[in-house]
Amino acid sequence: MTQSDMIETTITYLEMVDDPGHRAGPCPVKKTALLRTDNIPVHYYRYLYGTVGRDHIWYERQLMDDEMLSDIIHNEGIEITVAYVGGVPAGYFELDLSDLPTVDLAYFGLIPDFVSMGLGKWLLMTAIETAWDKGADRLTVNTCTLDSPRALPLYQKLGFTPYAQEHKEIEVPALQDG
Repeated sequence: MTQSDMIETTITYLEMVDDPGHRAGPCPVKKTALLRTDNIPVHYYRYLYGTVGRDHIWYERQLMDDEMLSDIIHNEGIEITVAYVGGVPAGYFELDLSDLPTVDLAYFGLIPDFVSMGLGKWLLMTAIETAWDKGADRLTVNTCTLDSPRALPLYQKLGFTPYAQEHKEIEVPALQDG
């Protein structure tokens, strides 16, 4: 039997209804590559999700079996883009385009080794630019108090506006590493 913890969080739902017009431009970090995945292996997705989300209690997709997770990440409306620095994965974003013209920035984040380098703002600007280039007329994202304290201010700085907030107590199962 696994133990679990109850954790309180506040979820903020944000939207952007106009293309902000800013473009990401060159990355402030040298030796950076940005690659949209094509049929990402489930184990590699688990690595990205788990490493980016470890400190922020991302657990929902860790609980899914491979088949269920594969169905989600290989859906034709899902686009996953990975940022690499010096050939090493540094972060990713996942856009859900299945409800165009509304696009959801389903997941976004950096691997902890790459935080505080200016990469996060650039990657978020790239995600926003990509969503609008795909035909969005509304871009949504949500963040919570378990995410980085920099997340909400950065979303707002780049043009997202909160439209709802929810206080929630969630049961987080104990996860094993590896």
